[in-house]
Amino acid sequence: MLVVGLTGGIGAGKSTAAGRFGELGAVVIDVDAIGREVLAPGGRAEQGVIDAFGPEILDDHGRIDRAKVAAQVFGRPDRLAALEAVSHPAINAELDRRLQRLAEEGQAQVVVLDMAVLAESRLGQLESGRGYTCVVVVEAAEHIRLPRLIERGLTAEQARARMASQATDGQRRALADHVIVNDGSPQELVADVDRVWAALTEGSPARARG
Repeated sequence: MLVVGLTGGIGAGKSTAAGRFGELGAVVIDVDAIGREVLAPGGRAEQGVIDAFGPEILDDHGRIDRAKVAAQVFGRPDRLAALEAVSHPAINAELDRRLQRLAEEGQAQVVVLDMAVLAESRLGQLESGRGYTCVVVVEAAEHIRLPRLIERGLTAEQARARMASQATDGQRRALADHVIVNDGSPQELVADVDRVWAALTEGSPARARG
C-alpha cells in the first residue's frame, strides 16, 4: 500500500487534485477534517487544547470555537506551536489507526493524505512507519491563486496573509516527488493528476507541467 502526502498552498488546487485521485481509485484521507475531529467534543485533543488556551476559546455550548482558536494563533508562532503540540500528535494517532485498518483490509493500493501543512509540520510522519513515503505538490503562481481566493470570499489582504503564513513553493518543491503546476484549465489539472497517478500505480514517468 502506497501512502502519498498531497499538499499545496491555499488556492493552488490541492483539494481538486485530491478529488481526482479519489475518482481514479485512491483512498483519500482529509487530514484537515481529522484536525477538526480531534477538537470536537470527545476528540483526542479537545481537553488538551482547552487546557492550553483557556475557556475563552469556547462557544456558548462549551465547545471549542475553531475561529477563536484561529484568531489566537494566526501570526503568532508561539501560540501556533502550542496548538500543534497538542493537536498534531492526536491527528497522527488517528491517521495511524486508519492506515493500519486499511493495511489490514488489504484493499487499498494507494492512500492519499490530503494535507495543507505537510511542509510545515510532521503530520503524516508516523513512528509506526505507516506514514507517507511519497509527496505530490500542487502549486500555482500567486497572481493565479489570488483571484481564486477572492472568489471564495477573502479580501486580497486576507488572501495574501494566508499565503504568506504557509510554506513557500520552494520549500514544498524540496520535498516533492511529483509537482503539478495548476496554472491552466480544470481539464489540464485533471490530465496532470492522471499522469501522476500512472506514475504512482504503474511506475511510468510522470511529466506534469512545470
